[in-house]
Amino acid sequence: MNTLSSPADAISDLPEWQGAAWTELAGGLTNRAWLLEKNGRKAVLKIDDAPRTEPYNTRQAEAAVQSAAAKAGVANAVLFANERVYLTDYVDGVAWDPACLDQAGKIEQLASALRRLHSMPRTGRTFDAHGAAKLYARSIEYPDKEVLSVCIDVTRKARLPNYLCCCHNDLVAENIITTPALKFLDWEYACDNDPMFDLATLAEHHSLSDAIANNLLDAYFDGAGESWRAKLTEQRRLYLALHWLWLASRPDSPDRLLRRLADRLTTSCS
Repeated sequence: MNTLSSPADAISDLPEWQGAAWTELAGGLTNRAWLLEKNGRKAVLKIDDAPRTEPYNTRQAEAAVQSAAAKAGVANAVLFANERVYLTDYVDGVAWDPACLDQAGKIEQLASALRRLHSMPRTGRTFDAHGAAKLYARSIEYPDKEVLSVCIDVTRKARLPNYLCCCHNDLVAENIITTPALKFLDWEYACDNDPMFDLATLAEHHSLSDAIANNLLDAYFDGAGESWRAKLTEQRRLYLALHWLWLASRPDSPDRLLRRLADRLTTSCS
């Protein structure tokens, strides 16, 4: 497929979905997404502007990880994938928001699903924080050179442990859904990483209080979270550096948000 502008173009090679009705969904930065419906069945179709490159997985690599996650019960099934087309099963459920992380029982449910995720087979691709940081940095038009230097330094000093496992690497609340089983969406960054990075993403992205972050650690480590607090702090700082770089590389990111993250990076997380 050289030209893909609509679901009709994408599903021309998918006989069982030809004739489906579709509704456009909010897509990502480099793709458009639609909900397909045919004969009572639903699927989510994503069409990329161009084949995926670092720091993303290729769509085929993403499909391999998500398919393993579906077998583990923490993702929806992948129906089709090529360089620019990604089709996954749609399952009705309740999407999380940040407030869910402070609701009774939610942290325990999340920790259980994370343990299943982190017990999946390794993906064969290793998380490269410094490589991603350099890619983001090259896209920043007018960087704050001081903050940029701090972020690059944080990612350069990051060291992966010996106990790498399959990680999601983008665990924000919007990528969590209760179906009623808890599942994770959007596996485009998933690869082998320090499992603490997934917990750190949850804690840092949502500015979790110390009490909730400690509850998350205890739930994940069966009550032994205290001994992992320093590691969580280290990984939160790594996530924060990458998050600032990612936002700074986007021209529509609010200056106030960038300044707030920069202040946190250079003060409270130092």
